[in-house]
Amino acid sequence: MNDRLTEYPLVINTVKRFHLYPEVIIAFWYRTFVGIMNLFGLEAKTCWNVTRVEPLNEVQSCEGLGDPACFYVAVIFILNGVMMGLFFIYGAYLSGTQLGGLITVLCYFFNHGEATRVMWTPPLRESFSYPFLVLQMCILTLILRTSNNDRRHFIALCLSNVAFMLPWQFAQFILFTQIASLFPMYVVGYIEPNKFQKIIYMNMLIQGCAWLCGTIILKFLTSKILGVSDHIRLSDLIAARILRYTDFDTLIYTCAPEFDFMEKATPLRYTKTLLLPVVMMITYFIFKKAYRDTLCVLSLIFHTLQLLAFTVLAILIMRLKLFLTPHMCVMASLICSRRLFGWLFCRVRFENVIFGILTVMSIQGCANLHNQWNIIGEFNNLPQEELIQWIKYNTRPDAVFAGAMPTMASVKLSTLHPIVNHPHYEDADLRARTKIVYSAYSRKSAKEVRDKLLELHVNYYVLEEAWCVVRTKPGCSMLEIWDVEDPSNTANPPLCSVLLKDGRPYFTTIFHNSMYRVLKVN
Repeated sequence: MNDRLTEYPLVINTVKRFHLYPEVIIAFWYRTFVGIMNLFGLEAKTCWNVTRVEPLNEVQSCEGLGDPACFYVAVIFILNGVMMGLFFIYGAYLSGTQLGGLITVLCYFFNHGEATRVMWTPPLRESFSYPFLVLQMCILTLILRTSNNDRRHFIALCLSNVAFMLPWQFAQFILFTQIASLFPMYVVGYIEPNKFQKIIYMNMLIQGCAWLCGTIILKFLTSKILGVSDHIRLSDLIAARILRYTDFDTLIYTCAPEFDFMEKATPLRYTKTLLLPVVMMITYFIFKKAYRDTLCVLSLIFHTLQLLAFTVLAILIMRLKLFLTPHMCVMASLICSRRLFGWLFCRVRFENVIFGILTVMSIQGCANLHNQWNIIGEFNNLPQEELIQWIKYNTRPDAVFAGAMPTMASVKLSTLHPIVNHPHYEDADLRARTKIVYSAYSRKSAKEVRDKLLELHVNYYVLEEAWCVVRTKPGCSMLEIWDVEDPSNTANPPLCSVLLKDGRPYFTTIFHNSMYRVLKVN
């Protein structure tokens, strides 16, 4: 709650800043679990020492729910496993048959690599948040299909919205696309005004309180008194994509692969599992049915509009495929809908059509599953381990470090040394700090960069040689980004090259290996 190490010398509330509400709950569960296991004298984890080749030290490795990391990851995987049950219920209810729920789940697994990142990075905020969006949309579908809604439905909608919004800073933008999908249906009279107003009120009840307290009171005062700008928003990134607007902050985001445009190979991968052709056919028949009898397919029109919104988002920002792919899987369940394809099932056996489609899907789908199962690896970063060990044993505990955001996260986690920047780039103050830190990769003078770092109380700077030259795509090297941001210095030599040779008198190299160089700020 009062953390002075993460953004030294500032004191921040890390629970609020990093949306760590799920971690607070998991920590309570973990302490309860360990307490119960200790009470009955049961072993909750197994540990052993791993001897490694020189010069690596011996390390301890543990497995079992008694290990905090294993418990944490297990809870996330269980939550996302429960989500598959929600997908089954969702698909079955939407299509009107349990076979539709089976198709939804199978399509999800057949396209697993396109549907989630939980297997790569479990702690992502979306890993906690997205299952509750699935629940929320399932409840919303029930509300749209039921003429006389019980108050409990809207309370459940409200609670699922809360659970969706708390862990993830971008959640409100996704709910905006949901309202944007419902609003055209309200305008043309497809939804009763009373029902639409209740749905809006549930969102307003949650977001309105947060907006009133956070935006009007806190944001207004801090922005006016301290001159601090707001957190970067998903809408800012989308606007930057559409308008081709670039500055330092947007380039830091959009140069990352997950914030790039959707890969050209993605539609092809959807097509190979038959997901894209099936969804396109279903969308065609929904619009065809809506032209004749709108009220009959009210909830299906909403899901189609939501699919279009998710498609646009995923094309602009690849990371948002996590919404598009699962929603396509839910839409695929409608291949079982007798309201859409009753005319076909009267002529051909229902089971033959469905299992024929599943057979074709499984050809590439099973291959995709085997590829997922065959991904077996072990994290190994010897240069970073050498850096961490050097910091632990050769610097004072209160020495302050600055450097690349991912590296600083590792330094803080492994050494508990104070750092001045970290990967939570959405925060305005953190963006300003990171911009100062990253000026070591610009063309500014060493003295100017040194003076700015001293203002942040930095003692050591971790310079990464690869960042001096790495270029993920045209215009995305650190030097190119700084040339856009700081055109007045484009004639100067890169500071990074100077620091790699000899940064004295402003910086002194005191440690280096194949990847990292620690500079003492003089």
